[in-house]
Amino acid sequence: MTMIIIILIINIVYVSFLTIRMLFTLKGQRYLAALLSSVEVFVYILGLGLVLENLDQIQNLIAYAVGFALGVLVGTKIEEKLALGYVTVKVISKQVKYPFADLLREKGFGVTSWVGKGMEGERQVMEILTSRKDQKDLYNYVIAMDPSAFIISYEPQHFHGGFWVSSLKKYAKKRGEQVEHLHEENLPGVNEEEVEEIKDEIPDEPVEEKREDNKLQNDDNRK
Repeated sequence: MTMIIIILIINIVYVSFLTIRMLFTLKGQRYLAALLSSVEVFVYILGLGLVLENLDQIQNLIAYAVGFALGVLVGTKIEEKLALGYVTVKVISKQVKYPFADLLREKGFGVTSWVGKGMEGERQVMEILTSRKDQKDLYNYVIAMDPSAFIISYEPQHFHGGFWVSSLKKYAKKRGEQVEHLHEENLPGVNEEEVEEIKDEIPDEPVEEKREDNKLQNDDNRK
């Protein structure tokens, strides 16, 4: 019985580390992922060795399998508590004139808002970037202001530009997180030489402004 409990606990610990390490890797926390991997391998070898030494006892194999399943659940719960990373939340409300953006900014959220047009008329659209730790608070604020608001969220992979980037860097450093994914040069596919070549091809003035200037010149010529 003691051996079963030991194998069960070891495998729960191992798979918990495995799950968290994979999530750290996906979030760009490569140093933490590397540190966890060393502990993970040690625990894995320890647990596997105990099972291989007692292959004739089916209860040990069952304990190993059950521990694996429980480890996934435990690891996922730990990750939810850590709430790593950021989310972009899009909110669409029928209340076009309601000051959602101002109220959310007072709560510390970065909000970009505009008026869009849906099938049933105008809608107020907001895009909000926040940390996952503050995600539930954001939902509570939005639902309190408009219970019928449409809300959709997704996890951004990279950031570039805007006042939020500098804010995120400071926030990430306080929490000891990696911030390389916030840098322009680490955006996927970005090549400085190609960017410079594209800049040479882009007109200095916006196309619409040039059209307006040409129109004014034509009007003057007609006069």
